[in-house]
Amino acid sequence: MSFEMVSLTRPEKRSSVKKFGYENAQKAIAFHRSFPEYEVTPLAHLSCLAKELNLGDIYVKDESYRFGLNAFKVLGGSYAIGSYIAKKLNIDISELTYEKIVAPETKKALGDITFITATDGNHGRGIAWTANRIGQKCVVYMPKGSAKERLENIRALGADASITDLKYDDAVRKAKEDGDRNGWVFVQDTAWEGYTEIPEWIMQGYTTLAYETYEQLNDVRPTHIFLQAGVGAMSGAAAGFFADVYGDNANTVTIVEPEKADCIYRTASANDGKLHFAEGDMHTIMAGLACGEPCTIGWEILHDHADFFVRVPEWTAADGMRVLGNPRGDDVKVISGESGAATLGFVADVMRRPELAGLKERLQLNEQSRVLCISTEGDTDRENYLRIVWDGAYAK
Repeated sequence: MSFEMVSLTRPEKRSSVKKFGYENAQKAIAFHRSFPEYEVTPLAHLSCLAKELNLGDIYVKDESYRFGLNAFKVLGGSYAIGSYIAKKLNIDISELTYEKIVAPETKKALGDITFITATDGNHGRGIAWTANRIGQKCVVYMPKGSAKERLENIRALGADASITDLKYDDAVRKAKEDGDRNGWVFVQDTAWEGYTEIPEWIMQGYTTLAYETYEQLNDVRPTHIFLQAGVGAMSGAAAGFFADVYGDNANTVTIVEPEKADCIYRTASANDGKLHFAEGDMHTIMAGLACGEPCTIGWEILHDHADFFVRVPEWTAADGMRVLGNPRGDDVKVISGESGAATLGFVADVMRRPELAGLKERLQLNEQSRVLCISTEGDTDRENYLRIVWDGAYAK
């Protein structure tokens, strides 16, 4: 299969983005700043690559530096856990800091808590890290085929983690069932009817990276924003934030998914008011995007505030990894994993491959375009990273 892209006509009356806008993002970033490990992750300005691709400019937010965990996911998990604790303490999240959470009187008031989640790696590592930092327990289920390195990274943080024989969405269901049965707190970014509060907190936590990016760009306003989607939580949160700060018609927002895990694309393509799922085992190197069921909250934002939805082949992510890992001129090197590089890979392929000229024209990408991508992870599976970048695996 090659590239497939659909567009939606934005409705005149769009859903509110205030939950993920500038004001609420200030709460999220204030919470994250209270952790001793917090640092703003870099925004790589790839001007030489932009010239090579005949674009005006390219900016890539590099989340491989986030809290020493090599991925952005900890932002959502930590903020959701913080919001859960704030609710238990009957205070607003704006009143809660890391120092307050780990204070003896807070631990006494909370008692012992076990957080449970399902993950391909990055989300679970973020939940495990947060639970470890605040002295609580964590259980993590991973879908079949998960990388052993990602499993060991989670276990190293003290979590009870295991790789199941289930696909991702079934691992999510098992985590929910076991959490309910044992009285554990289920922390997942997939929302559905009756389960929206925690996913919404997770999405609000993701706005920290969008807020940082907005501040780092300063007066530069991107014309094109490319966001990768698994369930659509991060992309929904980021699209909502940028719609709030820039206005709905200031940017062209494009959502990128693997062709083997394309639930957002399927839902956009049908455009019938229903969610559509990706079926099967979803074998893709973009493990962080291998999700078959959209997040209801994320989809609502994307339906109203994103312009294009595209599904891409495996070699697009591999192209992005190689391009970012081999900088042009004075550009900085960005070590981006399979899910992190999907968007830049798509941009590079569209600008370099003659057979994709139609997509380039539809997206209106040209020498005036200012492109923003988010590299959501680094080399979280180092063996596979080297296989792709050094050995040329998944080349077209």
